[in-house]
Amino acid sequence: MGKGNGVGTRETAILAEGLKKHYGPTEALAEFDLAVPQATVYGLLGPNGAGKTTSVRILSTLLKADGGRATVAGFDVATQAMQVRARIGLTGQASAVDDILTGRDNLVMFGRLYHLGKRRAQERAEELLDSFGLTEAADKPSKTYSGGMRRRLDLAASLIVAPQVLFLDEPTTGLDPRNRNKVWADVRRLVEQGTTVLLTTQYLDEADQLASRIAVIDTGRVIADGTPDELKTRIGGDRVGVIVQDEQHIPDTVRVLAAVTGAEPQVEPDLNRVSVPAADRAATLTQVVRALDDAGIAVADIGLSRPTLDEVFLRLTGPKVAAPAAGNPSETAPATKEPTTS
Repeated sequence: MGKGNGVGTRETAILAEGLKKHYGPTEALAEFDLAVPQATVYGLLGPNGAGKTTSVRILSTLLKADGGRATVAGFDVATQAMQVRARIGLTGQASAVDDILTGRDNLVMFGRLYHLGKRRAQERAEELLDSFGLTEAADKPSKTYSGGMRRRLDLAASLIVAPQVLFLDEPTTGLDPRNRNKVWADVRRLVEQGTTVLLTTQYLDEADQLASRIAVIDTGRVIADGTPDELKTRIGGDRVGVIVQDEQHIPDTVRVLAAVTGAEPQVEPDLNRVSVPAADRAATLTQVVRALDDAGIAVADIGLSRPTLDEVFLRLTGPKVAAPAAGNPSETAPATKEPTTS
């Protein structure tokens, strides 16, 4: 990896410092900071219009920032764009493959656009068709492919030059669970081979499955980052949840759970459910069961749970999901795939 302009370290594949981007009066990015370690999947989560696609387009040299600086693979995205493009791949929200061409011809075409010789482009196409399980369909027009097959072909096209850094902008949108799992397996294999992946997604389980670290972005800035477990712990960690048989027992249940844990219980009256943080999972659950039994409270269900990333997302960004900002083309138009050049 090149040292670029000296920003960051050899262990940091993507670094953003104070990135800004405006579309007229609309602030798409405001002091956006990010540091992504090599050979990891880093998730970027946020509501519609939060700045996810804008940040990806800047980091992949498709858009110029209005302020701040960023490096990818050790090179400055503004002053060393050619070097960055030689080391990255990009799969945008919309497919970039040609409907008329076969799967094989699509990959050969991308190979030639990436300045591979004819023979090497054909060899690389065969390697990728085999790797992504598309060999049997290689000579069929891509318009006949299922959504999952098209997405895998699109991902393969991003890997013609085996990039050091791969940007995946909502890569599994519209896929069924089976094909999402296949794409996830492909992403994991890439990371095992040394590729760094920046993943934007609105599927919270996708980030939970793939990302070793996650940044939550809202109103153009990172508002929280950490491992999935760290983010879940941030909003309360493990909880004991009690569903009582009779809603009249809810006040007594609140009193019992507060006495056992010293924390303030949360009540969901429509579910007859009371929950409370559990610092020590097993011990707290045992104490709660005994205390409820001693109080004569009939329980329909009781159990331990961890917050989901959905809960983290809603707690950090609020329940309202904003619509894409008017006049912000990067949040409404799909990113396009550009050939890398040396």
